[in-house]
Amino acid sequence: MTTLDVKQIDVLIIDDEKDICYLLGNLLRKKRLQSEYVNSLKDAASMLEKNEPEIIFLDNHLPDGLGVNFISYIKRFHPLSKIIMITAHDNVADKQKAFKEGVDYFLSKPFSKETINGIMETLAH
Repeated sequence: MTTLDVKQIDVLIIDDEKDICYLLGNLLRKKRLQSEYVNSLKDAASMLEKNEPEIIFLDNHLPDGLGVNFISYIKRFHPLSKIIMITAHDNVADKQKAFKEGVDYFLSKPFSKETINGIMETLAH
């Protein structure tokens, strides 16, 4: 793959809840960030072969596995991407593993627009 084959997206959203994908996409669009979303880890792996996102929102509970187990894959191929883990099933073990694997933020659902905006401001600097 050459650099010409890589599509530039600013943010990749990996979540099986389409409402979350649309919500995050709209918030990011207001910040002039281009985003794409996928609903499974398999689709995320395919998307990451062709894209170099600056930021990745990663749900933990997906139809084909746990996002926390996908962090090392992301870091191996996209070490500079910032990862924001999002989950409705917040537990200490997953949170500790996520930070050990390299996530930058860990958010529990539901989250607020203000929280997302604050994280995006922090990551932009």
